[in-house]
Amino acid sequence: MSSEEAARRLWETVLGQLQLQVTRPNYDTYLRDTVGLELTADRLVVGAPNDYAAAWLSSRALPLITSTVTRVLGRRVEVTFRLHQPAPRQGNGTQSLLRPTPLPASDPNAGRLNSRYTFDRFVVGENTRLAYAAALAVADSPGELYNPLYIFSGPGLGKTHLLQAIAHRLISQGRRVLYVTAEQFTSDFVTALGQRRVDDFRARYYQLDALLVDDVHLLTGKERTQEEFYHTFNHVYLQRGQIVLAADRPPHDLLGLDSHLRSRFEGGLVVDIQPPSLETRLAIVQRKAQELRFPLPDDIARYLAELCTRSVRELEGYLNRVVAYARLIEAPAIDLEVVDKALAALSRSNPIQPPSPETVIRTVAQFFNVPPNALAGKGRSKLLADARHIAMYLLREQCQLSLKDIGRLFGNRDHSTVIHALSKIESLLRTDPLLRRQVAEIRSLLSLGLSQATA
Repeated sequence: MSSEEAARRLWETVLGQLQLQVTRPNYDTYLRDTVGLELTADRLVVGAPNDYAAAWLSSRALPLITSTVTRVLGRRVEVTFRLHQPAPRQGNGTQSLLRPTPLPASDPNAGRLNSRYTFDRFVVGENTRLAYAAALAVADSPGELYNPLYIFSGPGLGKTHLLQAIAHRLISQGRRVLYVTAEQFTSDFVTALGQRRVDDFRARYYQLDALLVDDVHLLTGKERTQEEFYHTFNHVYLQRGQIVLAADRPPHDLLGLDSHLRSRFEGGLVVDIQPPSLETRLAIVQRKAQELRFPLPDDIARYLAELCTRSVRELEGYLNRVVAYARLIEAPAIDLEVVDKALAALSRSNPIQPPSPETVIRTVAQFFNVPPNALAGKGRSKLLADARHIAMYLLREQCQLSLKDIGRLFGNRDHSTVIHALSKIESLLRTDPLLRRQVAEIRSLLSLGLSQATA
């Protein structure tokens, strides 16, 4: 076996173990596109897609990588990183594949905004009143009142809903808006560095009327990305553009964040969202039941509201499970016995976990009565195409997978194909009642943990 082949095989095994030891944003940004280049008796050379990734791996992850290589190989070797950009394969005809891969598509929010996350569908309680009022104010008068607006809370309490509600409102006004996660900002920046297209990256971000960044706490520890985000923040702000940020903690608790950036975050309005009160949880259950067109007795609504205290997401998950179970057994009436049976597999101490990608694909396939592997195939019948697009949409919504990861699950389709699918389903959900019913039923099956066809 050649030195190159040995390095490639070793590194693939090491990547499999590293994927379990580092956060998904760091793996996707710095490790996913690396490759083993050369293995000698005392050294492993690893290729990185750009200088930024190579520098980060050498300075931040080398001890972990070295120990993992030692464990897999059975002996200790020096691990070094160098820039490696393999030449693209040539395509047919006159079109050249040597052009850089384009940065995200012309619709910058395609596949990112949930059509259900609007102000009209946000249930306001004492815990969210200030955050809701501030979000509404910046949506109606961007760049004038609270700039930046910084919303923080624990998971599942509504900050993403508010950010996307602002985005929907501003887009309806014809403004240039971009909603991204901090992970996506980092990925865009690293891609631009690797392709030497930083000017294109900056042109995309600098010309916005509003920039909304979710999970901004994921910028901590990324010095080069923070530096770029600092410049992006300043450009948008100085042009009177609105900036809205969301995180899981207040700015002063963001350890590993540059002090200048922290100062910018604290320069506007900082608001928090606390867990909802019983009255608010009850209102959420009743509103959600109405949206599902499911008659829910008052005592059952209160029971669910008392049962779930941590987050809105958990509460909606419990209700979805009850609705799905009641419909599957065709319960003539909803009582505590039905609810207890529906929730029997759950513990009050354990929040509902999102389904695995495999579960989503299997559930969609069984719903449409097609083999799961057909979704990743090349079949182009309308039934297969619809099922494939819905599966992509739910993988993004339920599992929070990146566009690249979704493409991999469907025969290595490129990100533009995934964006098209997400955008198509997002658009049709507004106008197609049948599609809305199908997606709602599949969501219910996923929340119930069942993989069986219901249509």
